[in-house]
Amino acid sequence: MKSIWSESCSFPKRDSLKNDIVVDTAVIGAGMAGLLTAYLLQKEGRNVAVLEAEQTAGGVTKNTTAKITSQHDLIYDSMIRDFGEESARQYAVANQKAIGKFEKIITENGIDCEFETKPAFIYSLDREEELMSEAQAAEKLGIDAEFTTETDLPFPVLAAVKFNGQAQFHPLKFLKSISADLTVYENTRVLIVRGDSIITNRGRVTADQIVIATHFPIVNVPGWYFARMHQERSYVIALKNAGRLAGMYIDADPDGYSFRTCGEYVLLGGAGHRTGKHPGTGCYEKLRSAAKQFFPQSEEVCHWSAQDCVTWDNLPYIGRYASSTPNLYVATGFQKWGMTTSMASAMILTDMICGRRNGEAEVFSPQRFHAAASAKNMLADFGTSAVELTAGLFSAPTRKCTHLGCRLHWNPEEETWDCPCHGSRFTAQGELIGGPALRGIKHD
Repeated sequence: MKSIWSESCSFPKRDSLKNDIVVDTAVIGAGMAGLLTAYLLQKEGRNVAVLEAEQTAGGVTKNTTAKITSQHDLIYDSMIRDFGEESARQYAVANQKAIGKFEKIITENGIDCEFETKPAFIYSLDREEELMSEAQAAEKLGIDAEFTTETDLPFPVLAAVKFNGQAQFHPLKFLKSISADLTVYENTRVLIVRGDSIITNRGRVTADQIVIATHFPIVNVPGWYFARMHQERSYVIALKNAGRLAGMYIDADPDGYSFRTCGEYVLLGGAGHRTGKHPGTGCYEKLRSAAKQFFPQSEEVCHWSAQDCVTWDNLPYIGRYASSTPNLYVATGFQKWGMTTSMASAMILTDMICGRRNGEAEVFSPQRFHAAASAKNMLADFGTSAVELTAGLFSAPTRKCTHLGCRLHWNPEEETWDCPCHGSRFTAQGELIGGPALRGIKHD
């Protein structure tokens, strides 16, 4: 299943690491977050190398819906209550700055990546008061947002919050341009990170600073990110003959749908679930049924799925990997907002590595813990891990994840073995698709 982005853009092949090297900064992961971090650091005069286990932009980045927005579900009203107004403002400012940074890079470099400024909406069929409170909170934090009941969706809504000055683009065309002058080693899988040394399947890299931007962090301890996050899957179909939408849309209801226009196509998304916990009904069929209802003249041209990391408190982890690792950094937990948060990560990490204070870094600190905001996801993650880690002790032998031994579940939608604990995925033949596992599974 290829996304509409990978169908229309390919990257030149990069060499693998051939020998041991020494650099100022090594970035692990050649997706949006890793390449942006490398790009900004190289602009600062740093000698940077990017290490990629497979191909450039071949993971999560190619499956995004590519919205550049600070509209991140119903977040700002709850952030003010749970984190305080100052932290909520840091989050809002970081994401608004990220939108501006994308536009600046694209404009200054003349990058042809279908960049369009558009409003982003969160809509609801039944939650008017919540959306009104969200609009007020966003405005209070300095975002150009407004409550409305008017959209150009193919059905009526009760309420919506409109974020003005947001954007969308073609992520792979953007990355192809900014990565052209970067040193990227493909098919170079990192096996061990220790101190200033990175051991790969191709050789050793020594670096003063190391950034782990692998979607889900590959180093278990310190940091313990595998215990503080889970992963979720969502699905997208691209439709032609569906008209055009003036804005980008998501439903406040997690069971609802997202919409955005991409050239002549409409991207319809939804049907999400925790990785490894397939609902048992057809996710793509749900989207196809919705397409027939909303756009009866439309025709599907392609479909794909995405995977997102979700932290306990629903905010990304950006900063030092652990208090005991001053030269090791991380960017993860972006949920469904990977484009904007990748840029925010790159800006924050670049400032940290270059010894500058970043006014928005504190709210993203990986060392934070907010009990009230974390309780729901924390209990769910612990519960799932407890069940899946012990499952094999009391039942017939099952396929186990090579990460930490959780029981794998079959995903009939995509014919993969998925881990409900931490989100690793494997083909039907046992080959590794995505981490945090580092190797495939053996057959019985």
